[in-house]
Amino acid sequence: MIVLGIETSCDETAAAVVERRRDGSGRILSDIVLSQVADHAVFGGVVPEIAARAHVEALDGVIAAAMSEAEVSFHRLDGVAATAGPGLIGGVLVGLTTGKAIALAADKPLVAVNHLEGHALTTRLTDNLDFPYLLLLVSGGHSQFVMVERVGGYRRVGTTIDDALGEAFDKAAKLLGLPYPGGPAVEHAARTGDPARVALPRPLIDRPGADFSFSGLKTALRLAAEAAAPLSDNDVADFCASFQAAVIDVVVNRAEHAMEMFAAAHDTPPVLVVAGGVAANEALRAALRRAAGVRGFRLVAPPARLCADNGVMIAWAGAEHLALGESDRLDAPARPRWPLGTGAAA
Repeated sequence: MIVLGIETSCDETAAAVVERRRDGSGRILSDIVLSQVADHAVFGGVVPEIAARAHVEALDGVIAAAMSEAEVSFHRLDGVAATAGPGLIGGVLVGLTTGKAIALAADKPLVAVNHLEGHALTTRLTDNLDFPYLLLLVSGGHSQFVMVERVGGYRRVGTTIDDALGEAFDKAAKLLGLPYPGGPAVEHAARTGDPARVALPRPLIDRPGADFSFSGLKTALRLAAEAAAPLSDNDVADFCASFQAAVIDVVVNRAEHAMEMFAAAHDTPPVLVVAGGVAANEALRAALRRAAGVRGFRLVAPPARLCADNGVMIAWAGAEHLALGESDRLDAPARPRWPLGTGAAA
């Protein structure tokens, strides 16, 4: 089964072609991602109108490149998958409408993919994972723990009650004068900083459940930075290291609670999957690997390239649904919000 995937939910214009074999394994035939970082860097964050316009201008060429790299024609496809949400609605509409047009013209089934489900299923492609497993999804817009039990079967057991982790990294970088995107900038600066220099809170740590809160941490960082201003380069490195250390403590603590919940609910070899853009943070991965090992869990993470938004995860999610005989009508709606699974508020 060969599927084209289209992703335009935020500031990457992406398309990919993926093959799903009958035994459930898969192969990436092409993976094209055009980043808009330079377009948004001057604003310190993503501007929805600029993102949507850039998708309109770039998407046809990105799809053509993906099809050429995969050496397949539209009529050779077995289906077309496109992100239908959640995300910036202007961008989502560009990709979903394009996917519908290709599906109609080539007479192929359409799968309107939940972007979060794309992240949730990526390691089924990269690591051939069996269900069930525990997912930690940490990105610019989402921070949550989900029990992934089958294609379409998800139970959310923890989420952020304010900022997503990626958003918190971006805001921390901005107030410290670092460039956008903030996550990589903070991680890079933290490598030479003193993580014990700045006393910062660990919100919700050791509280019951697996929910997150990052707004108080972000505010505490701002107040500490204002009190220490003007900041030297060494000061910025120390503030970044201290912020990242606090984040890791919180995420590991919340993961410990989520792993306890997963182990109580499933009598299977336990696996913790970490996905989303923030999953590329090496210090966070290392800490989660240690915490998972203590509890008998195996940590699995996609390659860094597939942690950020990409067309591969959308194509693969589409292939998983098509393998079950599931597809969507051409009037499938674009959704700015689309919670993943039970336990998620609308």
